[in-house]
Amino acid sequence: MNVLLIGSGGREHAIAWKLAQSKNLTKLFIAPGNPGTAQCGKNIPISSDDTDKLLEFARQNKVGLAVVGPEDPLAAGIVDKFEAADIKAFGPSGKAAQLEADKAFAKQLMRSSSVSTAESRTFDRFEDAKAYIASRDEPVVVKAAGLAKGKGVYVCDEPSDGILAAEKIMCDRIFGTAGDRIIVEDKLLGEEASILAFVDGRNIYLMESSQDHKPVGDGDTGPNTGGMGAYSPAPIVTENLLNQISREILVPTVDGMNRSGTPYKGVLYAGLMITAGGPRVLEFNVRFGDPETQPILMRLKSDLLEVLLAVCDGTLDQIMLVWDPRPAVCVVMASGGYPDDYQKGRKITGLEEAGQLEDVVVFHAGTKEQNGQIVTSGGRVLGVTALGSTIANAKAQAYKAVEKINFDGAYFRRDIADKAIKAKL
Repeated sequence: MNVLLIGSGGREHAIAWKLAQSKNLTKLFIAPGNPGTAQCGKNIPISSDDTDKLLEFARQNKVGLAVVGPEDPLAAGIVDKFEAADIKAFGPSGKAAQLEADKAFAKQLMRSSSVSTAESRTFDRFEDAKAYIASRDEPVVVKAAGLAKGKGVYVCDEPSDGILAAEKIMCDRIFGTAGDRIIVEDKLLGEEASILAFVDGRNIYLMESSQDHKPVGDGDTGPNTGGMGAYSPAPIVTENLLNQISREILVPTVDGMNRSGTPYKGVLYAGLMITAGGPRVLEFNVRFGDPETQPILMRLKSDLLEVLLAVCDGTLDQIMLVWDPRPAVCVVMASGGYPDDYQKGRKITGLEEAGQLEDVVVFHAGTKEQNGQIVTSGGRVLGVTALGSTIANAKAQAYKAVEKINFDGAYFRRDIADKAIKAKL
């Protein structure tokens, strides 16, 4: 089967790397891809949001399955258009993608489905939000309601900080139209975990657990990013807790989507806070997470293409996933200054040496080829991922690879997976 993978980040490189191992794959096209995906298939210079050109390419090249990586084209309804052209597409419909694209919609669905989440209020006027935040005497979390690349969240311990965050989002428009509305919710205390599941509209198949590291600095300090690293599995997610998450969060969410006339297919990603009172939903994403995908797919032994087709065909109940028992750790190497301003075009060296280490894969995220050299082209540049017999060993191997890679201004957190190591996994 010919497959078209849409996207250009670290998540897409990880998906391409895994799809390339499928015995059912004939040709793999990636649009637009990056220098890493070029090692897995053929990059196609079509933007991920140019649906018409992508559709035309798929028809001309007899693509049997389109796999959509990023959230923007999903929210714009790319899956609907491919399916209307009788081409299978992995991902939710445009309406179902509201679960990520519109946090107010997600909050309403959770309320109607009795899914545990933080208490919240939605505002479309800054003055109303300001008055509400000023009346609070507890920490709040202020979120842009729309898509903000994982950066539209401010955790504010003081009301004054919450007001400033609301002003940045709604008045300064730092996230554009994503900040037309904001969510102000109670701050939840606990440890975060990411649960990703395949969903075919009826059946739910949970993947191995993982934990992302959103803040830019060691010790979870500094502003939120798209993710500075991840590991799998997350020891805080026990088997009993996983069953509870499935029973109390994923099943009612999928049922709620069906009841609302927006059946869900694709990957359902629940970002959770594991509180003293149990798991609470921080957010839903409607696609593979980045950087969680990198360590999760490093551990997946099964044929990914078979799973994606089963989701599209509604036959997920016939699939059995096999996982490598070894943990995996992904360390993101970012451009200095990220998530704020950063330089591009910095030459990257050491990629081959790092990739030759045992059980290491260097996934490209923000890179491009320029004059025969690989250079930086984004905030998050690489996702250096390693397997190990323990989390500590996987971490050591990942950082061993990181040390072999160099580019001007390279920045990375040094404490990825430390929470798991302390839990003695």
